[in-house]
Amino acid sequence: MMTTEQDMSGPVPARAGRREWTGLAVLVLPTLLISVDVTVLYLALPQLSSQLGASSTQQLWIMDIYGFMLSGLLVTMGTLGDRIGRRKLLLIGAAGFCVASVVAAYSQSPEMLIAARAALGIAGATLMPSTLALISNMFQAPGQRSVAIAVWLNCFLIGMVIAPLLGGWMLEHFWWGAALLLGVPVMVVLLLTAPALLPEYRDASAGRLELTSVVLSLAAILPTIYGIKELARHGWHVEALVALGVGLGMGVVFVRRQLRLEHPLLDPRLFANRAFSSTLLILLLVAIVTGGMGLLIPLYLQMVAGRTPLEAGMWMVPQMLGMMVGSSLGPFIVRRMRPGWVMAAGLALSSVGYLVMTQVDSVGGPVVLVIGSVIVTMGLAPMAVLGTDLVVGSVPPEKAGSAASTSETANELGVALGVAILGSFATAVYRRNMADAVPAGVPDGVADSVRESIIGAVTTTSSLPAGLRDAVLAPARESFTQGINIAAGLGVVVFASLAVVAAVMLKNVRAGQH
Repeated sequence: MMTTEQDMSGPVPARAGRREWTGLAVLVLPTLLISVDVTVLYLALPQLSSQLGASSTQQLWIMDIYGFMLSGLLVTMGTLGDRIGRRKLLLIGAAGFCVASVVAAYSQSPEMLIAARAALGIAGATLMPSTLALISNMFQAPGQRSVAIAVWLNCFLIGMVIAPLLGGWMLEHFWWGAALLLGVPVMVVLLLTAPALLPEYRDASAGRLELTSVVLSLAAILPTIYGIKELARHGWHVEALVALGVGLGMGVVFVRRQLRLEHPLLDPRLFANRAFSSTLLILLLVAIVTGGMGLLIPLYLQMVAGRTPLEAGMWMVPQMLGMMVGSSLGPFIVRRMRPGWVMAAGLALSSVGYLVMTQVDSVGGPVVLVIGSVIVTMGLAPMAVLGTDLVVGSVPPEKAGSAASTSETANELGVALGVAILGSFATAVYRRNMADAVPAGVPDGVADSVRESIIGAVTTTSSLPAGLRDAVLAPARESFTQGINIAAGLGVVVFASLAVVAAVMLKNVRAGQH
């Protein structure tokens, strides 16, 4: 793990043996599930939106309600795992995820799918903190923990490589809901093997879960997210400002209460560690950009480049392979360079990738987009491994659940905000450009769908004469591509700035024993 240059003394942590490495094979199963679920939903969005009749607003809720519920409950679930046992919480969450996945797959309306996705978020909040906390407990030797986290992240990425191919194939041969069932067999395997292969860990000194703090954390996170989401979508208006004010006010109350409690839900004193708080800020802002681009890229491949779901999945494989290479190299590079410099170099490389993506056009195909994406992920992966290691390795083993949930909250909150902010931003750019771009002769109902979203433009113009359809789709695809170009430009600015933050704020952090 990583720590500052002070305090390099202390007992040498026990090294993991065969049991721990075998248990790691079980712990990576939830990461496969999460990656399959997220990636497949991106590919299925056009089909399910068309068949369920989801509006553009409902499409965004389908995508980001999972992240909102998950980020709202991660802190609670991480701390709950410290109290009742991390393996027990992992099994409860796995069972709940299976049930919610089946409900989502057989949804009959956008509202039903949104509710199922919310349930998936609640169940998902138990999975990632539990796996990360167990890894921190099982692999206490710094070098072994870095490798274990890299394996954990790589299995997440393997799922993202497999999911587009398998999910794309299923979307071409079955109804959209079948693709959402891919994670169910994975969770069944986890439920059958975890009791025998995973040790149980809990904090014997932890107090009871304080329900007032749970309510306050939700009252802080959910209105804040909603307020930011509404500001991104509709601009400055009273409802969004009130929600944002309520959320921030509840956040102040939450923090003050945690400072007074003997057993807080989340210990605010952790943030006094500059390396800890700086890393969380970096993880949050990175997740905002990557989460938003993760929504836009599959839509470009299908709606602009005209690829089928399976073909779109194949075009997404190179960026996942790039991230696997980068995450595998991270633990070895950090032995020769300080983590802050490795993270800064990775962020700078990713900013170059986003610069390439600003040059994507609507007629040249996805080659430039994929090249930029590969550069982004190769730079991003070492930063993700080292950042996660820094956060979960900076606390005592009995507090690993709380630290892991804090890291995952930053990540999931960022992805949810990225989908909301960049998704809404791209939609606003599209609608502005298309307001007067629909040619004469297009029926009013079709014209309204064309002006609303790129999905509406592609799916509702199939009955138009070929020439008229081309006249509609050309500006629609150009408008959507412009939104991606501008979003990528924002990525350049954010990642380049974070490279400076990592170099300055983490300059005294090194690989070693806490």
